[in-house]
Amino acid sequence: MERPKRHTKKYSFRQPDLKELRNLTSYVLDPLGFKARYGKLLPLLTTQVDEGLMSTLAQFYDPLYHCFSFPDFQLLPTLEEYAHLVGIPILDQVPFSGLESIPTSREIADMLHIDESLVKAHMTTKGGIQGLPSDFLIAQATVYGKAMSEDAFEAIFVLLIYGLVLFPNIDKFVDVNAIRIFSVLNPVPTLLGDAYVSLHLRNAKGGGAIVCCLPLLYKWFISHLPQTVCFRGEQGMSTVVYETHEGKDPQGLKARMVRAWRKIHKKGRSELGPKNCIALEPYITWVRKRASEYLMPYDYPRPTPLVVAGPSTLPNQGVEELRDEDLSRAWIREREELLQQLKEKDTLIEFLEHQVIDDPDDTWTSLLPQSSKFWKRRYDRLAKDKADMEAAYEREIKKLRAAYLPASRASRDP
Repeated sequence: MERPKRHTKKYSFRQPDLKELRNLTSYVLDPLGFKARYGKLLPLLTTQVDEGLMSTLAQFYDPLYHCFSFPDFQLLPTLEEYAHLVGIPILDQVPFSGLESIPTSREIADMLHIDESLVKAHMTTKGGIQGLPSDFLIAQATVYGKAMSEDAFEAIFVLLIYGLVLFPNIDKFVDVNAIRIFSVLNPVPTLLGDAYVSLHLRNAKGGGAIVCCLPLLYKWFISHLPQTVCFRGEQGMSTVVYETHEGKDPQGLKARMVRAWRKIHKKGRSELGPKNCIALEPYITWVRKRASEYLMPYDYPRPTPLVVAGPSTLPNQGVEELRDEDLSRAWIREREELLQQLKEKDTLIEFLEHQVIDDPDDTWTSLLPQSSKFWKRRYDRLAKDKADMEAAYEREIKKLRAAYLPASRASRDP
């Protein structure tokens, strides 16, 4: 008998027009310095989101367990992943809760390096919330960009990205919440919370508009597509953060969330040990059972019964071999992380060599400064950084080999 199927839900996604923001990138005089100060914000402006792919992903959101449930694994974005993708560290402080005081016109003017009178003149209210029109901020950013006033331009430009890309709410409007989050530059917990809240609410209502930083959610999803995805347990600060909506809060959820965040105890590798993505049979069985209950929209292979011959306990030699295997896998993962860092540096060097030096008419290149001395300095710095990283990589490889690999394997591993 054919098993029942879930009904497909219809989702839409808030994707603001970012053409004017992309035009402002021509005033970013030092892209690498900008990235160091504000994270990987520029790539979010050019990320092409496949709405069909995102709509498919949303179908798998499991409201009971607040994750994406698939036939043989579960997937969920974490604080660490979001922090890595956006290139912004998670500060050791209570994240945005909505209880913070609204900044005054004087404070906003100081943040943006503009006159207080301009802020007062353009501060308005839309949808019951205060904020600044994006047209006003874009005009100000253009003025400072042309004047090569880097501090003022970058402050306004980054606020625009926060208001229109990271925390979209009302079209062509940067609301006061985005301004408050920008003022502390600790957006990752709120970005993750927005994604979960939007997915959860739309799923509960049977579909609708998902309003969160779509380019970031998309980058997270496609980062898992080319490789085998495994369930990831809680490591460090892999904490799901939920955001209460503006308006009434009779249960005092915001205040409770702030108090709970202050009581978080962070644990590192020394307490948790090496990461382990090995899925054990009880977990696989449970996931497949949940997938069946949740009516996954496609067939999946049924588990093959495991026939155990002989005693159910392993001899000491077998236990040691399994322990060695776990250590070897941990070693491989650590080595891959180091290699990934080197690949990212190679990508920047290749960008300078081929995009800027060999192809000066490239679209991206036309947005960047065209000083040969400027790029020579950048190239030399990157080349030195890469050489230093390679040397550090070799040192780390030796440490990892000694820490993880058994002595008999360490001598054979390249």
